[in-house]
Amino acid sequence: MGPLDVPDPSPPTSIPSSINTLSPVMFASTAARRLSLLTTRLFSTTTMTSNASTTTNTTTTNSEFATFAAGCFWGVQHLFDKHYKTKGLLASEVGYANGLASATNPTYKQVCTGTTNHAEAVRLQFDPTKVSYDELVTFFFRIHDPTTVNRQGPDVGTQYRSGIYYYSPAQKATAEAVKQRVQKYFPKPIATEVTPIDQFYTAEDYHQKYLVKNPDGYECPSHFVREFKD
Repeated sequence: MGPLDVPDPSPPTSIPSSINTLSPVMFASTAARRLSLLTTRLFSTTTMTSNASTTTNTTTTNSEFATFAAGCFWGVQHLFDKHYKTKGLLASEVGYANGLASATNPTYKQVCTGTTNHAEAVRLQFDPTKVSYDELVTFFFRIHDPTTVNRQGPDVGTQYRSGIYYYSPAQKATAEAVKQRVQKYFPKPIATEVTPIDQFYTAEDYHQKYLVKNPDGYECPSHFVREFKD
């Protein structure tokens, strides 16, 4: 189990998406560069096993959960932690969300092939009395390019798709409303999928808080905070 206890989604079934059902593709040189960087700096090949966990039935009083996919999860986690660690964010972890039902406990190497159809994602536990889900969804749109399908910057593949994975009908309604509201800030249609959380596997330890451990580590160039001005 990962550090966050997460309730089962409602409803539990997936909603078809033109984004996450596309044939898996990947940009080999980018994935190879990231794997090489990790191998050199962080671990031996024996640590490439997954410490993944799925969602559980346990919830936490006075907290809610949010899961977002916006490309390489290192930068996404770093930006949420940086901006919300004193503003209602209780915990965060990176992992692999909403892949094939048959692809259980995937490793990073497996996800990078594109064959498991998981998205690199960040799972947040937050205090809704201090920060709203609406604000977190808005920030999600501010920190990446949601108009590219299965891509962020040079990173290409279904694992880099843009996605909001909701835990309740209320979260779904908020996500869709924010998506519509922020469309005017982008020159192209937003391609973000909005689907119920179906599964989440916690990524290997070396991915957690990666840019805190490695300040000079890889950051996707599309990960920066955009200003939404009317």
